[in-house]
Amino acid sequence: MSGLPDVSVVMSIYNGAETLAETLDSILAQQGLELELIAIDDGSTDDGSRILDDYAARDPRVVVIHQPNMGLTRALIAGCRAARAPLIARQDAGDRSRPGRLQKQRQLLESDPRTVLVTGHSQYIAPGGENLYVVIDPSGDEIRRSLLEDDVQSIRGLTAHGTAMFRRSAYFEAGEYRAQFRFAQDVDLWIRLAALGRIEVVPEILYEVHFEPRAISGVNRPEQIEFMRLAIALRDSAPGDAPALLDRAGSIARIRRVTTRHDEAKALYFIASCLRSARDSHWRKYAWSAIRLNPFHLRAWVRLLTSL
Repeated sequence: MSGLPDVSVVMSIYNGAETLAETLDSILAQQGLELELIAIDDGSTDDGSRILDDYAARDPRVVVIHQPNMGLTRALIAGCRAARAPLIARQDAGDRSRPGRLQKQRQLLESDPRTVLVTGHSQYIAPGGENLYVVIDPSGDEIRRSLLEDDVQSIRGLTAHGTAMFRRSAYFEAGEYRAQFRFAQDVDLWIRLAALGRIEVVPEILYEVHFEPRAISGVNRPEQIEFMRLAIALRDSAPGDAPALLDRAGSIARIRRVTTRHDEAKALYFIASCLRSARDSHWRKYAWSAIRLNPFHLRAWVRLLTSL
């Protein structure tokens, strides 16, 4: 690659080796622009580190930064600081960018210098590859209004963190991801970017989110809500109040939660319900998986028995 890339794609990896190659391939296959992929290995303990290094050895567009496990936010800070392109795109490990995603977002960003952030719709995918549901963003104006005005119950950001592309200059002007935000670091950043300029939406499904039943994001929901409250409080506060609010964000206890069999069974039943609504016969295998983890999952039993 000669000169500077058009887009720097930043992603953080902590384990998840089994789906990593699909993610990397979806980015490296993007056409119509020069890109670099900055992958932060956040202390992976599985085969993810080796996979990243193998890709970097074969493709000069891949830049790998290895660091001890410090969490998603600090990994993204490191990745964005290493980005060389004028535009930064996010990508989450395990997810896939559809063909043309980066070029379409880049064209929309470059068509209006007032635009600072671009997103698109997302397709959520079950572990077996089945289509679960689509999340569609409203207009960019409505997203921006919500970020700048709504409370924690109604605020809306992007359909997925990994759908974002933003100007590097605006990112640093906004103050980067804030290390104090272990959760809701995306909403906190989108609020500050919204104050700087326009948000636009490519009206297409550009991104596929891998739905992982064993993920702990749902388990950490109370912490996510608290960080969102703080992001909104910072948005609405006087400048002199910001240090105390950031100290409060940084002081929220780090609770290392694990996904229980009950949590995983609940997620599998949710997948089964989505597929059943879509008339996809694969719903039964997820309902049975939920029952194997939790034999007393009454709703899964009822769904299966009434389908006979």
